[in-house]
Amino acid sequence: MTFSPPTRRRFAAFRANRRGWWSLRVFLALFTLSLFAEGIANDRPLAIRYAGHWYFPVLTDYAEDAFGADFMPVEADYTDPMLAATIAKDGWMLWPPIPFRYNTLVKNLPVPAPAPPSARNLLGTDDQARDVLARVIYGFRTSVLFGFSLTIVSSVIGIAAGAIQGFKGGLTDLLFQRFIEIWSGMPQLYLLIILSSMITPGFWVLLLFLLLFSWMSLTGVVRAEFLRGRNLEYVRAAKALGVSDLAVMWRHILPNAMVATLTFLPFILSGSVTLLASLDFLGFGLPPGSPSLGELVGQGKNNLHAPWLGITAFFVLGGLLSMLIFIGEAARDAFDPRKAHK
Repeated sequence: MTFSPPTRRRFAAFRANRRGWWSLRVFLALFTLSLFAEGIANDRPLAIRYAGHWYFPVLTDYAEDAFGADFMPVEADYTDPMLAATIAKDGWMLWPPIPFRYNTLVKNLPVPAPAPPSARNLLGTDDQARDVLARVIYGFRTSVLFGFSLTIVSSVIGIAAGAIQGFKGGLTDLLFQRFIEIWSGMPQLYLLIILSSMITPGFWVLLLFLLLFSWMSLTGVVRAEFLRGRNLEYVRAAKALGVSDLAVMWRHILPNAMVATLTFLPFILSGSVTLLASLDFLGFGLPPGSPSLGELVGQGKNNLHAPWLGITAFFVLGGLLSMLIFIGEAARDAFDPRKAHK
């Protein structure tokens, strides 16, 4: 694949920012690992070889009587000593590196929960005896996926709204601006409290609710670019030749507007992650028990005698947001023509 000279220049400028370049590499590595959280942290074996047959509990549910007639036809608990001993007699089990899911209750703790870090629980447990490292892995994935979803969908809507405003101008732009001023003044937190009192907000409900307000983050930038670009000579020439308004917006103005827009996306992503963590901390985010970095912050606040909870939340959430900010700064410099890579 051959890239244009401006694209090669921007990529070189991005790589020249070593802080942003390494932040991108580390972030992608951590995010990729979190996508396979079930294979890294799980209370089920990855694979079982028993009596000449293969079983994959991480993918399929099995009943206990599948491993012997002495067991009941209920869902297998692979941490049960009797079941583990039976499988070990005529086979073996391959466990993930962390034998706990985000909601697994760790048994036989040496001290009451929250338990401090140990060889068994590298980051300790929370006040409900759940492994903190497992919850961090799942929570990292949830936060980033939520941030990506909110950023992508809200950006598409915001870019479309700003493009229509800037290209049409006049009364359309005036009415749209007045609507945005009124809509942006709505008390989001109070509305979310009312919503939480009626239903339990899940991942998608929370995403749709926040989408009602987050789409306005890029509207002003795109609107300004379209207001400037609609009067350029090549745009007026295209319209004079009979090119439709949609084609002019898509082919001739939007590519220039995207240069400014792309530099804002990492910052919008970090804001989306922070917003979810804040709502979870306040108790208006994901359902109770869900893996969440904001819930971990709340655990640290409520258990000051267990400093590992607050320290873990600080470094994980702070590190994630710092990487996103560094990536955004590098992208901003890469698209800045005044900072062309020499």
